[in-house]
Amino acid sequence: MKKMKVVIAAAGTAGHINPGLAIAKKIQEEQKDSKIIFIGTTRGLENDLVPRAGYELRTIDAYGLSKKISIENLKKMIKTLKGFGEARKILKEIQPDVVIGTGGYICGATISAAHRLKIPTVLHESNAFPGKAVKMLAKKADTILVSFEDAISRIKHAKNIVYTGTPVKIKKQPYTEEQKEEKIEKIGLKKGIPIALIFGGSQGARKINHAIMKIIKEGLNENYQMIWATGPKQYDIVKEELEDMHKNMNHIKNMKILPYIYNMEEIMNIVDVIVARSGAMTITEIANLGKPSILVPLPNVSHDHQLYNAKVLQNVGAADIILDNELTGEKLNSNIENIVADKDKCKRMGEKALTVATNDVENKIYTQIVETIKTKSK
Repeated sequence: MKKMKVVIAAAGTAGHINPGLAIAKKIQEEQKDSKIIFIGTTRGLENDLVPRAGYELRTIDAYGLSKKISIENLKKMIKTLKGFGEARKILKEIQPDVVIGTGGYICGATISAAHRLKIPTVLHESNAFPGKAVKMLAKKADTILVSFEDAISRIKHAKNIVYTGTPVKIKKQPYTEEQKEEKIEKIGLKKGIPIALIFGGSQGARKINHAIMKIIKEGLNENYQMIWATGPKQYDIVKEELEDMHKNMNHIKNMKILPYIYNMEEIMNIVDVIVARSGAMTITEIANLGKPSILVPLPNVSHDHQLYNAKVLQNVGAADIILDNELTGEKLNSNIENIVADKDKCKRMGEKALTVATNDVENKIYTQIVETIKTKSK
């Protein structure tokens, strides 16, 4: 194949942008002279993550549209229609071999413009319950790649759907027990006592943080240790609340508190259970690592997609789900203890998580991209 020219539409959250960056990296590994340009908006994380990864970013106007009739929505609709024209202009200039969308409202304008220009299109859906953009574009996209098999039956009228999984950075590491113990002691925790890792995404999760504060206040985690990432924006709040309880956050029994975990791959590999929200990438990482988990789906998101993501692990017996409005310190503590107190149960849940793990994801995605270009060119 000649040198590839690729446009990737990715905007908004890391959950949309990171898969796009992973796909771009794989294409460049396979074809070093390939040209890759991202299309995003001026508002999302793509403005930081895409240039940081070394790729050019072009921006257009695009918004998520609501069925609610209002002046604001009418303005957004007009700007999004303008965005379609902007995307069309960029694609006519670049003349890419393929346009790839990794979810979010940016895909509407970009994939529609590519379809109109008869450019091969590939959509990647990370969630178990597909978003509006993917459902709306199903007829137009030449190939749809999904992270979870559950998503296939939820996408109607698609030409070609392939289960590939989601590309993630965090992989299972073959640490020996001795290596694990060294890493645990380096963190400042004790070997031989189970560890729960708690995080709520890059910014933290206030409801999960409140539950952990209750566990600390009542001293409930006598039988297990915690590594808790509060989120950078909530770290100082947590520190003040602990000081009000006359507690020094650096000297709490069985506890390591951090604003953010930069060595997440290492930490996730050495803990016994993971407590987190259930974004698509988190679910994929937990499955690939073979870890038991307690999942607290983020409420009020489109189609409750985090709940559907969590059910992928719950349905095979690998995870407990606690709904956000039912989360308390006592309930979370009870669920953690029920898992870590039984080594056999902990092991079984981890093994069940591995049954929904995806391997060789980047190669599968790359193969489908190349196949889509070849099929369209015939």
